[in-house]
Amino acid sequence: MPEITVLYAGLLGLMSLVISFKAGSLRGKLNVSIGDGGHQELLLAMRRHANFVEYVPLTLLVIALLEMNGGPLLATHILCAGLVVSRTAHAVGLKADTMQGAGRIIGAGGTALVLLVASVWAIVVYF
Repeated sequence: MPEITVLYAGLLGLMSLVISFKAGSLRGKLNVSIGDGGHQELLLAMRRHANFVEYVPLTLLVIALLEMNGGPLLATHILCAGLVVSRTAHAVGLKADTMQGAGRIIGAGGTALVLLVASVWAIVVYF
């Protein structure tokens, strides 16, 4: 059982709820059932949520599989903590008016790095 990854999965699950709630409450406030209704703020909230959902499940799965295959506990903590920090930075740093926000760059880059390291490590473990 992935005992370390389960902690971070719980933290990321709560983060997902917060991000989802923000998008959903904005949707209700703007009375937009489907799509963004032409509201940039809603589109941004939707992208925060969608980006989270696009990357977190696969990354957590790869890390959990590494842990289940006897990966070092410290490395598992580092990968998971890196994912939490990266996703937090991305959600906070994603802005509609610029691609250059530090949070967005740190968040996207950090997430990609965690997924890259975990994926390559998983392939190495297999062989």
